[in-house]
Amino acid sequence: MKGPTAKRASIGAVIALVLFAGSGARAQQPDYLYVCNQDGASVSIIDLASLEVVKTLDLQRMGFSATAKPHHVVVEPDGSFWYLTLIGESKVLKLDRDNKVVGQAEFETPGLMTLLPAQHVLYVGRSMSAVNPPQRIGVIDPKDMSIDEIDVFFPRPHALDSRPQGDYVYSASLAVNQLISLNTKTEATKLVSLEGPAHSLAHSAVSPDGHWLAITTHMPHMLVFDLSDPAEPKMTKMVPVGEMPWYPVFTRDGATVFVANNGSSDVSVVDTKTWTVTKTIEDPGLAQAYGSTLSPDGRLVFVTGSNVKGSYTPEKAGAQAADVGTVVVIDVASQAVKKVIEVGKGPTGLGVRHTQ
Repeated sequence: MKGPTAKRASIGAVIALVLFAGSGARAQQPDYLYVCNQDGASVSIIDLASLEVVKTLDLQRMGFSATAKPHHVVVEPDGSFWYLTLIGESKVLKLDRDNKVVGQAEFETPGLMTLLPAQHVLYVGRSMSAVNPPQRIGVIDPKDMSIDEIDVFFPRPHALDSRPQGDYVYSASLAVNQLISLNTKTEATKLVSLEGPAHSLAHSAVSPDGHWLAITTHMPHMLVFDLSDPAEPKMTKMVPVGEMPWYPVFTRDGATVFVANNGSSDVSVVDTKTWTVTKTIEDPGLAQAYGSTLSPDGRLVFVTGSNVKGSYTPEKAGAQAADVGTVVVIDVASQAVKKVIEVGKGPTGLGVRHTQ
């Protein structure tokens, strides 16, 4: 006959087993790719193991408008929360791993974001579609989604990224040849002006080692800045790429930059040793190429094709061409297209959830 001690031990073993099973279930959650369907007021969720769309979040069913315009996604490193800008609602949403809205911040025409997890801060810029937004970027506390704004001193701040070290954030202008560095500890800013013709600084990426800042433009070139002094970026290269280059993304080793060219509907592959294009990737799915990001293991690059002109013909029976966008999966090693995934209308930015 079992005594009280034995019973307590048995109960404890059961509880431990349940807790272990629960933690295992959490650890085994899939990795996801969130894709903003800007013109469709939805977010496609792709399972990174199967490379299939497993869920589509309808923002109208969640209480937002048909013109909510989801634009960009960033995700907490542990996958617990993710953040979504809604241009048409002038909101930045915080969603949990079950895709429930748990917080939001009001911010006029939000666009790109960069998350600094160690500092517990989220920076947000303005949308490209905003003609005359305030000359400020937002600084959000992800815990309660409270927001402050910092002056950048130039019109239409759009391009936005941060160093992996978390010490500096960079914002650049669509309207004038200017960018700023922002010290995240002191909030001191340094304004950098560029000579030459108007570039219209559109999107940016910082290399994994924090040494290079790549900024794409509305011109057929990418600008490269040396961040040896992170407070004062120095432009060192102008790399010819495709037409209207937008989102650049560095590979994990920093050896390559993949550049989504919206105007020429292709992807330029740039070698960072020589800062030259070594390959141009073409595929029907890259129609009006837009956003890009890297898979958690660094083996794949994902590029959205917004297909706003309807030049990509969808496989989905009866679908209107311009109502279907794509995510093109590119193998980093071979630089070849691995798969084209059809998503919603007018996809733009995208972000990865990695929970392993």
